Amino acid sequence: MRNISMVTKLLLLGIPHTEGLETMLFILFLSFYFFTLLGNLLILLIIVSSTRLHTPMYFFLGKLSVCDIFFSSVSSPKMLFYLSGNSKEISYPGCVSQLFFYHFLGCTECFLYTVMAYDCFVAICYPLLYIVIMSHRVCAILAMGTSFFGCIQATFLTTVTFRLRYCGPNEVDYYFCDIPVMLKLACADTSTLEMVEFISVGFMSLSCFLLIITSYSCIVCSILQIHSAEGRRCAFSTCIAHLTAFLLAFMPVVLIYLQPTPNPWLNAAVQILNNLVIPMLNPLVYSLRNKEVKYSLRKVLQQLVLRSEK
Repeated sequence: MRNISMVTKLLLLGIPHTEGLETMLFILFLSFYFFTLLGNLLILLIIVSSTRLHTPMYFFLGKLSVCDIFFSSVSSPKMLFYLSGNSKEISYPGCVSQLFFYHFLGCTECFLYTVMAYDCFVAICYPLLYIVIMSHRVCAILAMGTSFFGCIQATFLTTVTFRLRYCGPNEVDYYFCDIPVMLKLACADTSTLEMVEFISVGFMSLSCFLLIITSYSCIVCSILQIHSAEGRRCAFSTCIAHLTAFLLAFMPVVLIYLQPTPNPWLNAAVQILNNLVIPMLNPLVYSLRNKEVKYSLRKVLQQLVLRSEK
């Protein structure tokens, strides 16, 4: 990456139009962040400790929980730090790292939702071949592939963004370093780069979206062929959780990066939804309608109570 910037420090101005609300926002966002960490760590604990959940679906769900923990941690700690009255400054390398890891984890999750849709497709459409198709080796390759392609996408976006010359001003009109706000600070014409990044994000999102929709279309056709009402209900219950999480994750991407005229306040609200609320909701989405997760959760909690009483 060729860094020719003259800026060494940047000032995060925070969420637009929220002056005087810092204390209230600090308490609110700290609660979101706490429950995000708690919920996803609990899901990980349940998956690791329960042998009945050692299946491909829960393996990918475990990776999603790990991604959610780190994804929410990219921008939240710094935001909470300055909302509590501390400095809003961030170093230039810190800004580069923040943008890279935000898109690395975000793209990884995007690819992971696609893999989870494929896993659900195999489980419902080819149940007798499921163990053969989704072997440990295949699951490991798919999991590593999501991170690999997420890293490539994030490296490309970060390199393109920070190849520009940043010579001032150094005030980032946002609560963390992201592509749209960084391009505004560049001392050069960014119209071509904006188009390149729009196409890159759009192509990735559209590709994942089409693959997921294709998987779920095949799943719905297979479910409708199931004669048992109970069988259809169980299959739909499994898929609804995946589809809900997928829609919650993809809607913010479309609103933030693919809108023709960016709206700073709308972007900030949607980004907070994407960064804090959705990672907090994912454990609930996957556990509320899942009997295996609820059973394993009760078992884990009972074991913790018994250990605390000894």
